[in-house]
Amino acid sequence: MFHLHKTRMTIAEYFALPEILQPIELIGGEVIVRPMPTPKHQLVVGDFLFLLDRLIPDGEVFPSPLDVYLDDEHVLQPEILWVAANSRCKIGELRLEGPPDLVVEVFSPGWALHDIKTKFDLYQRFAVREYWMVNAEEQYVEVHRHENGVFVRQGVYSPDEAFVSAALGGKMVALKGIFGN
Repeated sequence: MFHLHKTRMTIAEYFALPEILQPIELIGGEVIVRPMPTPKHQLVVGDFLFLLDRLIPDGEVFPSPLDVYLDDEHVLQPEILWVAANSRCKIGELRLEGPPDLVVEVFSPGWALHDIKTKFDLYQRFAVREYWMVNAEEQYVEVHRHENGVFVRQGVYSPDEAFVSAALGGKMVALKGIFGN
């Protein structure tokens, strides 16, 4: 895992940090500075933003960087997230508070294990309704639904496939056009 700094801090210290362009998160009370995304990564993020904007039944979709406060030791910045109109996640003036209904993480080179393990565990613990892990290099989306306190792997989908999103009210998610295809 890439750590630019290993600095422990309180939630108050984290929220007092100056605004920077580099992705930064608080995980287990430790500040994690992520590497800057690649152009391909950002193109795929844009593809998913466009896709979700057409599909969301209500609520709001947000791109990173945006702090998602989960508790005093965990503030994450997913690439894309959706907050339903009736969500447990509250949209505040400075940040979101509570688990979003849908999180999309697009893997960055050298950083995928962080999304696969660390963030997966946190999103599961805080009961994010659906988690999409996107591999831009290998061109697939792995979908997990939260059921009875754990994530259940729904499936792995390639660019020519589609899947049903329970979090999005059963809407069909067609991946055609994602990954530049």
